[in-house]
Formats: sequence, structure tokens, C-alpha cells
Amino acid sequence: MIYLSRSDLAARIGVKVPTLARYKLPDPDVIIGLEGRGTMGWLPETVDAWNANRPGRGRTSAK
Repeated sequence: MIYLSRSDLAARIGVKVPTLARYKLPDPDVIIGLEGRGTMGWLPETVDAWNANRPGRGRTSAK
């Protein structure tokens, strides 16, 4: 399995990493490392579903 980092997530949705601080990100699919200092990771499918349903530019209208 391949997990996306915060920078990967930002690139996938077309924003800069600092912009992510303004978003309520989905719960990570994995946390790697020590408790409290771990690195979050998301599956591409998780990011795509979240981005398609988030308010604002990520939401697409059904046609």
C-alpha cells in the first residue's frame, strides 16, 4: 500500500502545504512513528473521496 504524506496530499488536491492548516483533513489511514510525534498517512482513495465531498472548491456538482 502507498500512503500519501501531507505534502503528497497537498499536491494531489492542488494546494500548498501551509494551506492544509485551514482544512479539516480526513482522519489518517495510518500513523507512523511515536505517539504524539507520528507522521500521518492517507490512502489516495481517502484523499480523493474527502476532496470530492469537502465544501468549496473540492466539491463537484452532479450533472
